[in-house]
Amino acid sequence: MSLSIVKSVLSGGVMEIAPRGEIDVDTAYEVREAIAEVLAKGRPARIELNMRLVTFIDSVGISAMVAGFQTAEVSGVKLIVTEPSRFVHRQLWVTGLLGLFGAPEPYYAGAGVAPEVLPGA
Repeated sequence: MSLSIVKSVLSGGVMEIAPRGEIDVDTAYEVREAIAEVLAKGRPARIELNMRLVTFIDSVGISAMVAGFQTAEVSGVKLIVTEPSRFVHRQLWVTGLLGLFGAPEPYYAGAGVAPEVLPGA
């Protein structure tokens, strides 16, 4: 599977990088490049790596995230992970890196949506 990355400017000068797909040995460089590109264009207030649509990440992908964190830190920019998929959350937890990226809670589809109430219930 391939990887696509969408970059968006959020309020308060926050830059969001949202990868979609698998981050592995073949695609991890794309994450590093996206972070480096954001930093080359300016100094955002924060970088949010939205991992909601990442279906798989291997050790090379985790390494790319750590490298991106370090690159941002050297530039004086905080990089955090937001909405990690359950798989990404588990990988960050197992590797002991969850706290490094802001200890985000895993993303659950439908979370925060009011449950449907059936008539007569």
